[in-house]
Amino acid sequence: MLEVKNLHKEFVNKIAVNDISFTVNKGEIFGLLGPNGAGKTTTIRMILNIILPDSGVVLFDGKPFTEETKNLVGYLPEERGLYQKNKLFDTITYFGSLKNLKISEIKNSANYWLKKFELAGNEGRKIEELSKGNQQKVQFIISVLHNPDMIILDEPFSGFDPVNQDLLKEILIELKNNGKTIIFSTHQMEQVEKLCDNICLINNGEIILSGKLTEIKKNYGNNSIIIEFSGDGSFIKDFKGIKHCNIFENYAEIIVNNDFSVKSFLDEVNKKIDIRKFQITEPSLHSIFIEKVGNASKVKEVIS
Repeated sequence: MLEVKNLHKEFVNKIAVNDISFTVNKGEIFGLLGPNGAGKTTTIRMILNIILPDSGVVLFDGKPFTEETKNLVGYLPEERGLYQKNKLFDTITYFGSLKNLKISEIKNSANYWLKKFELAGNEGRKIEELSKGNQQKVQFIISVLHNPDMIILDEPFSGFDPVNQDLLKEILIELKNNGKTIIFSTHQMEQVEKLCDNICLINNGEIILSGKLTEIKKNYGNNSIIIEFSGDGSFIKDFKGIKHCNIFENYAEIIVNNDFSVKSFLDEVNKKIDIRKFQITEPSLHSIFIEKVGNASKVKEVIS
């Protein structure tokens, strides 16, 4: 459905996006990932024709972006902004009119989404009277009000508590099951693992990892160890053969080399801390993200 080919964009003394290419298929959830300043938002803006690339092309179903294409796409920008003094339903009506929706269409769609997001009954309240999370919901509703084929979401989970994050995940899955194509950018790797079919990880304006999420994790093998423990586990990072280690208060996720001796590791660790859980598994996307982004010298890796 979407083809991004060799996009390049430079600002004053900075290359924001450098030769980025990827494809998003109809009916999938695609994750565009990267640290702050990686070029994600610039890429999204070029996809939407908000800013023009210095070179490269963006194609929707094989055709360039047009005014007609705009009505096929829903967009939730990273920079949030609603008219605070306006009432909720008036705000939705205004944005619906920008998509050439009839009043009856706006009402039907708004009623569906307000109920979905547990906002029914708030239509007459001013935006400023809503919580930050509920304002987020309104902005999401605006992006999908016109029933777009493709939905592009820049940091959609920002500002949501865990309950509303789960609600949004359910809604995104429902949209996917209804044939919608979803692209979202986020720093929350846990959400990506639960939702995405394919990902593209960029850093410093360049792709460093892309492909099917299942194949990416498989490619990294079962070289990840998860430990839940009691005690001070800070010493774990000093073991020979550990490539990367995330240590928290009572939890550690460790990526090890292929020749790592698990038995020797367990024998030593058991002497210092009380292990409640030990598991060898695939590395989390969070660990892969940290490893790839933390080593800028690594070359681009594409997994199909």
